[in-house]
Amino acid sequence: MLMQIIHQVSRFFVGGLFIFSGLVKLNDPMGTKIKMEEYFQVFATDFWSLFEWFIPLALPIGILVIILEIVLGVAVLIYYRMNTTTWALLGLTLFFGFLTFYSAYFNKVTDCGCFGDAIPLTPWQSFYKDVIIMVFVLHLFWYRRKYDPVFRTRTGHFAIISTILVSFFVGYYAIQHLPYIDFRPYKIGNNIPQQMVAEEQPIIEYLFVKDGQEVRSQKYLMPDDGYEYVDSRVLNEDKTIPKVTDYQVIGVDGEDYTEQTFQGAVLILIFYDSEPGGVDHMKDVNRMLEEVVTKVTPMVLTSANEQDFERFRHEQQLAVPYYFTDATVLKAMIRSNPGIMLVRNGTVLGKWHYNDVPTGAQILDLLAS
Repeated sequence: MLMQIIHQVSRFFVGGLFIFSGLVKLNDPMGTKIKMEEYFQVFATDFWSLFEWFIPLALPIGILVIILEIVLGVAVLIYYRMNTTTWALLGLTLFFGFLTFYSAYFNKVTDCGCFGDAIPLTPWQSFYKDVIIMVFVLHLFWYRRKYDPVFRTRTGHFAIISTILVSFFVGYYAIQHLPYIDFRPYKIGNNIPQQMVAEEQPIIEYLFVKDGQEVRSQKYLMPDDGYEYVDSRVLNEDKTIPKVTDYQVIGVDGEDYTEQTFQGAVLILIFYDSEPGGVDHMKDVNRMLEEVVTKVTPMVLTSANEQDFERFRHEQQLAVPYYFTDATVLKAMIRSNPGIMLVRNGTVLGKWHYNDVPTGAQILDLLAS
């Protein structure tokens, strides 16, 4: 009876966790692409320059890993070909465990992206998570030949193939538009300046020793009263760091224009570089700008160098002033290159992928609401 409970707990824990992890990343494949690129760059520097070749393939590799997670999760739940499934689970868990340990021990990648932006984890938290998962995976692996499939062979095949197809199309749609759920601080409804302020001031707990006894206090106790300072810690550290710490807008003149992006209605066009993927939609962007130019302040944020973007701007007849922002920030703001954001007094009213360029009427309706 006890062993049967352990079997079921392992089955649902591993299956459910892999499906959840995959679905969270499937919501935002571009975020996984960015994280994969970061890992490849680290490996190219620390191990082998060949990893640089994988950087352009980060998106398809990321999609394959995401779909594999979901498929393995479903396979465990229905006990589908458990010999193959558990070998794959073991390999994938070992691989993730290596990544998270390496990131944590050498402080290389500060967020593994295991659960996307939905549940940010520190590298050590990610590694401990993988260790816990490994325990249950090893149990399933050890007893892999004792599990009977939930469905007949044909039904099992259908379930796995359907999972692959649905996962692919859900991920493809998210790439061609925007994430279904935005977990980042720049999501619609958030006020960016508020995200740049910490929720709470630090609450510090001090550790003292007096008469051989440890004493903890949120007040600093004086040595004259017999207290010897030992250590201190911040009790609410997770709430003392703003969610947005690196948003800054710099003009071509070198001046800081960050505050100007929070004043009135601003239509922000985001270009990661001077070779965006949505060039074919620039006519729609220019047409939309003509319809709303009297109601909003248009501006471009880019991480391209000035010479390249100046050339691109003239080629596309984009008569909008441009400013410089870090590429990582731009990718966090919107998963589209180019992307469009409507902001009023610092609050995000709308976000659009270049495949979904809004009309002027849509912009004006949002401003009137």
